[in-house]
Amino acid sequence: MELAEAVDWASERRLGVLITIRSDGRPQSSDIVYYVDDGVFCISVTDGRAKTANLRRDPRAVLHVSDEQAWSYVSLDGTVELSPPTTSVDDATSDALVDYFERVAGTHSDWDEDRRAMIDERRLIARFTPAHATGYV
Repeated sequence: MELAEAVDWASERRLGVLITIRSDGRPQSSDIVYYVDDGVFCISVTDGRAKTANLRRDPRAVLHVSDEQAWSYVSLDGTVELSPPTTSVDDATSDALVDYFERVAGTHSDWDEDRRAMIDERRLIARFTPAHATGYV
């Protein structure tokens, strides 16, 4: 499957499974919500979770996206770049997280409250850049 075709198809969806590599080499999967910006998949993650620790150790990952009818899918393999966790309501990561949540969930009535919650949760942005694709659409 052509990478551009797979990214275009996945761009029309928002839900996927991010598969990372545990320290013992076994896969670890997490349901995620994403948006695509210029071919890069943006995902909100929490510092201290398994997928984040796995990606810090080994940035290789697979993003699997299925159609609701389960007859079409793409499986993208690539690498992830992690932003620093947000530590201030006005840092770059906080701004990127607001952009992320606006794109995947829409506007919110109190971004100041949400920014403080994102600091408490130690949220950051994972940027997945696919290099290869397989699938059937």
